[in-house]
Amino acid sequence: MPGNCLVLYSGGLDSILACRILQEQGITPLAVRFITPFFGWSLKGNEEAEADRAYGEYGIRLIVKDISAQYLKMVTSPVHGYGRYMNPCIDCKILMVKTTLSMMETYNASFLATGEVLGQRPMSQRRDTLRIIERDSGAEGLLLRPLSARLLPETIVEKKGIVKRNLLPAVSGRGRKVQIALAKKYGITHYPAPAGGCVLADPILSRRFKRIFSIWPSFTLHDCLIARKGRHFLLEDRSWVITGRKQSENIELEKLALPSDVILRPLEVPGPLCILRHACSKRAIETAARIAARYSKASKGQPFKVLARRVEDGFEKTIQVTEPAGDQELDLWRF
Repeated sequence: MPGNCLVLYSGGLDSILACRILQEQGITPLAVRFITPFFGWSLKGNEEAEADRAYGEYGIRLIVKDISAQYLKMVTSPVHGYGRYMNPCIDCKILMVKTTLSMMETYNASFLATGEVLGQRPMSQRRDTLRIIERDSGAEGLLLRPLSARLLPETIVEKKGIVKRNLLPAVSGRGRKVQIALAKKYGITHYPAPAGGCVLADPILSRRFKRIFSIWPSFTLHDCLIARKGRHFLLEDRSWVITGRKQSENIELEKLALPSDVILRPLEVPGPLCILRHACSKRAIETAARIAARYSKASKGQPFKVLARRVEDGFEKTIQVTEPAGDQELDLWRF
């Protein structure tokens, strides 16, 4: 008799198809989309709208779940290591499967499913790593990969006839022809282009995160979020300076500022908003002002003023810069 299942859902075509394949067999899938500071964070605060979109476009019921706290504990020392950059793909999938497994009773689900395709991703979708993910998450026999099911060991739900194995596809490799054909069959015309979507796999951002994890072992969610915006500089005393590159980014950075941060706002002459985090010494504040001056609209030789404020203790000071930071200094501090 058909039942309920939970589907790990990324919003990409493969996970959409996994849901539709199961629906075709009378299964009721509930898609679970996880978010962290490294992927999917734009959905934070927009969960209901995303659920409405998924149902409206694909007929898929969706919930969005934030697993940032668990992810931050895992990301600095993943058991199965990193990919090419700082992407802990295997441990990431284990965490998501394990979390979904813990939700089964709440949602009266009899099994889990994902949109994984055998051989599609070099690190996390090899035959051996698919097995590791199932084993280490505790989901042995309960984790169905509908797109590649007939190429993988039979799951409990297939053995029981809850899902008919002979009706499932046997997709493998990095090609997309079969998925595109299935999308056409199900009338799915709008779907994202294939992409990882995780900033830990970005060559530039991954280097920044590596240094953050090393320099500040007690890094927070806010550190991870602000690391994705603006220009970044690390001063000699380990103060962290972040400047906006345009007005929209200035607004975003201000929203991410903490009460303990020093915020530097330009006065009189347009320039970047600047956030100073961690050490925040007097010298660091003055250096941050010089960095802000370097990226301001001030003419050569024109004084540049900033108002430096910290909410936590009411600190406030106006700083006038006559010598902006030089390019060699910026290269030394940049990270």
